[in-house]
Amino acid sequence: MSQEWPLWEVFIRSKTGLDHKHVGSLHAADAAMAMENARDVYTRRMEGVSIWVVESKHIHASNPDEADEMYDPANDKVYRHPTFYVLPKEVEYM
Repeated sequence: MSQEWPLWEVFIRSKTGLDHKHVGSLHAADAAMAMENARDVYTRRMEGVSIWVVESKHIHASNPDEADEMYDPANDKVYRHPTFYVLPKEVEYM
């Protein structure tokens, strides 16, 4: 009986201070193997200062088809929009 290894999502931080970005997926037996494989596959040219691997089954995502329902509560909170703030000229193009 053959058992398929779990799927892992790989995130790489290209420089210190930047966000981790999703770069792909791979199959591995465990987290240590996933980390090694991610290093070998996604950082061949020394890109990256940090790697995250997350087993795909632990990621929970919203359904894009339900976006209206998901984000509707935010529509009545106009104070969250930056239109009520006066920005100083120094940060005009922020």
